[in-house]
Amino acid sequence: MKDVRDALMVARTSDGRLVRRPLSPHLQVYRPQLTSVISIFHRFTGVGLGFGTLLLTWWLVAAATSPEAFATVQGFIGSPIGLLLLFGWTFALFYHLCNGVRHMAWDLGYGFEKTEYHRTGWTVVGAACVLTVLVWIIGLVIW
Repeated sequence: MKDVRDALMVARTSDGRLVRRPLSPHLQVYRPQLTSVISIFHRFTGVGLGFGTLLLTWWLVAAATSPEAFATVQGFIGSPIGLLLLFGWTFALFYHLCNGVRHMAWDLGYGFEKTEYHRTGWTVVGAACVLTVLVWIIGLVIW
């Protein structure tokens, strides 16, 4: 008996000839496009927000526990690695927020033209960068 997968790979053309269907293309076949990269990055920033929220929770629990625990967390957050994580979390927050606004516009039926989704995609990236740097400049001036 033939393998069922072989039977599923056979199709007919419009003139009735039997042909083999192509295999599904993988990421190695397609050149990354702006919309796919932004979508994947939206998912990565969502995961990053989850990990950043764990850091925030650790900070809040330490503040409620004892001055020693709080000093330990503050020491980690104030280290170069901690500041880099905080900067990344800030960028992820603004990127996810801006892209969420873009998705809400899509839900309302706006922005589906090629020029529009390219413009709004680059706007999301730019706005996330500007807002992140702006918040850090204001935070460092006040701190």
